[in-house]
Amino acid sequence: MAEPALVRDCISAMRAACDIPVTVKHRIGIDHQECYSELVDFVGTVASGGAEVFIVHARKAWLQGLSPRENREIPPLNYDWVYHLKRDFPQLTIVINGGIETLDACETHLKHVDGVMLGRAPYQNPWLLSEVDIRLFGANNAVSINRQAAIEAMLPYIEQQLADGARLYDVTRHMLGLYHGHYGGRQYRRHLSEHAQKGESDVKILLEAMAFAAIPPERAAAAS
Repeated sequence: MAEPALVRDCISAMRAACDIPVTVKHRIGIDHQECYSELVDFVGTVASGGAEVFIVHARKAWLQGLSPRENREIPPLNYDWVYHLKRDFPQLTIVINGGIETLDACETHLKHVDGVMLGRAPYQNPWLLSEVDIRLFGANNAVSINRQAAIEAMLPYIEQQLADGARLYDVTRHMLGLYHGHYGGRQYRRHLSEHAQKGESDVKILLEAMAFAAIPPERAAAAS
């Protein structure tokens, strides 16, 4: 963001070299940049190179003094600047990102911008996305009616990956949070974490993990 003209030239070169859209993901500023006008200058300059879609993380990036992880959490969020960008550049597609954790928040942001990007929230809790098609895209039915159905739909893909030489954990590590906040979620996660990395592990490990979350609380209490 310190060199908008250089980014513009890069975008222009990429657009000339390919037939697919070239999008830009950026922060609202870096280090010394404190003014909204600097953000406007960056977006306007880069847009002149042919970029039409801007995904804006609503935090500054402190390149000096903060780690990448700290940069995802410490700089304060400023959603209003992203909203202002959409008003100032109505011809561009403006997508907001940063600290968005619920579909309610998505609906609020979509009143001001064209799209919302979710990152850590659905990775930590994939089931968050189960209602997206219905709530945000007008679908009549969810892709999966429950977590078990989602896992069962994954089984053919997982079996193919195993046949191609992948480990079970290569896939299931992205599913560890599927039962986040759900009964048995910790046992599900622990079973996958402990056993899916073993070379001989197959989909049975995933089904065993799923069973921990399928036991009704009253039955678990009685068994103990």
